[in-house]
Amino acid sequence: MAVHIGAKKDEIAESVLMPGDPLRAKWIAETFLENAVCYNQIRGMLGYTGYYQGKRISVQGSGMGIPSAMIYCNELISEYGVKQIIRVGSAGSYQTNVVLNDIVLAMAASTTSGINNTRFVNADYSPTASFALFDKAVRFATENNIPFNAGNVLSADEFYEADPDSYKIWAKYGVLCVEMETAGLYTIAAKYGVDALTILTISDSLVTGERLTPEEKETSFFKMMEIALAVA
Repeated sequence: MAVHIGAKKDEIAESVLMPGDPLRAKWIAETFLENAVCYNQIRGMLGYTGYYQGKRISVQGSGMGIPSAMIYCNELISEYGVKQIIRVGSAGSYQTNVVLNDIVLAMAASTTSGINNTRFVNADYSPTASFALFDKAVRFATENNIPFNAGNVLSADEFYEADPDSYKIWAKYGVLCVEMETAGLYTIAAKYGVDALTILTISDSLVTGERLTPEEKETSFFKMMEIALAVA
């Protein structure tokens, strides 16, 4: 048992899907996994292990933001021997050609967080996806005619920015969208030498102001989950 995860050593699979919302973890387990068993309820951060097409897979909520996500990534890898983590989440578009319900594969993660400043003093570290997982996701999406965007995403520390136009400098340099966890996930995965990939669904747009309703979010995430489960 780890500090924040109440599972026994053998109760978590080597492949873990990681949504931010613990209730989305519950939805994923109940919708896609067979014989799913809840292994964690500490702090309400639900975690489940079940089977998808015969493959043992776990799904663990991470909470919002890099600090929370890094706690669960650290414990999953160092305490439970997890070999790959696939984040499945929502994001806000920074580009006119990245619209609601679009899929984004995060090749790299820029960030407004100072989480790596203590690791790389006066230098910039660029957290990137596992090529093995990224390649699997690209091939599956292409073969199954699932449109996607791939590129740099921003892992932001603030959900409510003081300057509503601050996203424009990131957009100018080709950043596709904003979310809150990937830079932390990719950094921890690199530290431990395991595979990580973030797959996102666009739930709102900072360009147009459009956003999905909570009900639309749930139904629109099926394509993202299809890719994630194939990769896992």
